[in-house]
Amino acid sequence: MTSKTCTLIGAPVQSGASQPGCVMGPDAYRTARLAETLRDLGHEVSDLGNVAHEPLQNVTHKNAAIHDLPQTVAWAVALEQAAFDAAQTSEMPIFLGGDHSLSIGTVPGVARHWQQHDRPLFVLWLDAHPDFHTLETTTSGNLHGTPVAYFSGLPGFEAYPKLAAPVDPANLCMLGIRSVDPAENAALDANSVDVSDMRAIDEHGIAAPLRAFLERVRAVDGALHVSLDVDFLEPSIAPAVGTTVPGGATFREAHLVMEMLCDSGLVTSLDMVELNPFLDERGRTASLMVDLCASLMGRKVLDRQTRRF
Repeated sequence: MTSKTCTLIGAPVQSGASQPGCVMGPDAYRTARLAETLRDLGHEVSDLGNVAHEPLQNVTHKNAAIHDLPQTVAWAVALEQAAFDAAQTSEMPIFLGGDHSLSIGTVPGVARHWQQHDRPLFVLWLDAHPDFHTLETTTSGNLHGTPVAYFSGLPGFEAYPKLAAPVDPANLCMLGIRSVDPAENAALDANSVDVSDMRAIDEHGIAAPLRAFLERVRAVDGALHVSLDVDFLEPSIAPAVGTTVPGGATFREAHLVMEMLCDSGLVTSLDMVELNPFLDERGRTASLMVDLCASLMGRKVLDRQTRRF
């Protein structure tokens, strides 16, 4: 990989989750030496610190289960602008979360940027959950379960900021899914979203669906945003997340995804989300996430092809 200008943007969001702790995520990545790791790979790195939102507005919704809606909307507004600004000047904005509701802002922000350049945005969603609830269908009220339905332009998000550049559901690819609510399942099917759950990965491997998706991105000169949730990973190797689901991606599957993304040269922005340092074991999850980012950004075991003997 050629060197890139990388911009780190902290998003200490925890209003979308039910368990506190994600607010510490951005600083945990910094402590795990994310910036230094990227510089060692030859990239130019700037850290813009943590985004802050404006004063809360009085935003309500009829679904009584929803909590912290004003906070989530405020974060969405602030992060959309921060993402748009970063995409204007950086080859690789990296958003450090924070729970996954931060993508309510980051994805629309980078989508608005690429719309101005007449390039479609594609999104690779690496997660145990599709996060395809609307404000009407969520029963938990945890708004980190709503970003993909929102930025895909589904109805029912009048409380959220108006989208300038919705992402076409045909431009989504979800890998590692293994916890889907009935309402999400119906919506995913209705919108023909490309989903490879863990059964499909068990049967066919993780490389084939990713390779097919990357070919689609390349065919139309698309930009690619990757949203990496800690719970994409097997909990035994990444315990620092409040939404653990057994049976996630293994260490090697996760690194293979990142290495293939690196080889493709298509990735233009990245979310690293749901890290809850309060639940970690001596920083092992933060360190693993930094290592995965390093694989995405060019770290290799060998600089040449392995010979066969």
